[in-house]
Amino acid sequence: MRSKIFLSTLLILVLFTGLAAAAKPVVTADRTYFDISTGLYVLNGNVRIEMKNRIITAGQAKVNPVSLEIWGSGGITVTENDVHFTGDSVYVYGTKDKAKIDGGVNLSRNGLAITADTVEFNWRTKIAVFNGNVNVAQNGSHWSADSVSYNVKLNSFL
Repeated sequence: MRSKIFLSTLLILVLFTGLAAAAKPVVTADRTYFDISTGLYVLNGNVRIEMKNRIITAGQAKVNPVSLEIWGSGGITVTENDVHFTGDSVYVYGTKDKAKIDGGVNLSRNGLAITADTVEFNWRTKIAVFNGNVNVAQNGSHWSADSVSYNVKLNSFL
C-alpha cells in the first residue's frame, strides 16, 4: 500500500514539476488517481499539498496540474507562515495566487482570531476579505461586522 502511495505521489510530483516548474508543489494523499475524462488528479484521505511556503490540507481534493487549481473539502486548512485559515472547503486559483475558503471560516495568528462565513485571500497583496457573520477578537477586544478586509502583511484592518 505504501509503495502505491509513494509511486502515485512521485508521478504527481513529476507531472507538476514539468508543467509548473516555478511552483513545484509536493502532494501526498492516502489514495490518488488521474481522471482522464476531467484532466484532474483526485486525492482522497489525508490530503496535503505544499506549494511555495503554503500548505493546504483536506479530506479530499481535486487538482488541475496545468492551472494549479485546487478544489478541497473535508476540514480544510490553508497555512502560510503564522497565518492559519480553516473551513469546510477551499478553491485555490493557483496561477493567480488566490484562494476562497467557505463554511465556518476561521483565521488565527498571534493575538488575532477572525471567524466568518467566507474569506477570499490574495497571496500577492496579502489581503483577506471576510464576508458574512464576521467576528473579530484582537488582543482582548471583540467586534462584529458584515464584511472585513484585513492586510496580513501589515497586520491591520482596511
